[in-house]
Amino acid sequence: MQEDNPELRKLTEKARGRQQFVYDGRTVYEWEQNIDETHIYIQPPPGVTKHHLDIKIEPRHLRVGIKGNPPFLNEDPFSLVETDSSFWMIEDGELHIQLQKAHKGETWAAALKGHGQLDMFSEQEINKKLMLERFQAMALKC
Repeated sequence: MQEDNPELRKLTEKARGRQQFVYDGRTVYEWEQNIDETHIYIQPPPGVTKHHLDIKIEPRHLRVGIKGNPPFLNEDPFSLVETDSSFWMIEDGELHIQLQKAHKGETWAAALKGHGQLDMFSEQEINKKLMLERFQAMALKC
């Protein structure tokens, strides 16, 4: 049973929380998703404010960088994004990008294409979480 197995409980919590995209031993960003959105979290360099950032969210592309420099991220999201409902902000010193999923309820295996994929356990846990969110949304409509 999960509650009797601390290691399994820890794995489950990790699978349902933020996922990390690590490149060359460095965390590039963290991400998580729910039924409607995918959230990307980036730690900007010290002293960088919203006025320094150059961020463009398109239905099939995301560009993140500092004005006057090559983009830090210049990638395609895992799936189609609704740009009208997507946005970014600096929150507690962290860049938070919220991508509205065009296909509500779709499970994204990664935040950005080519940036790894969820392991099978994490994908199952996220699917469980999203299914619970769907049931809760349906219950609220009744």
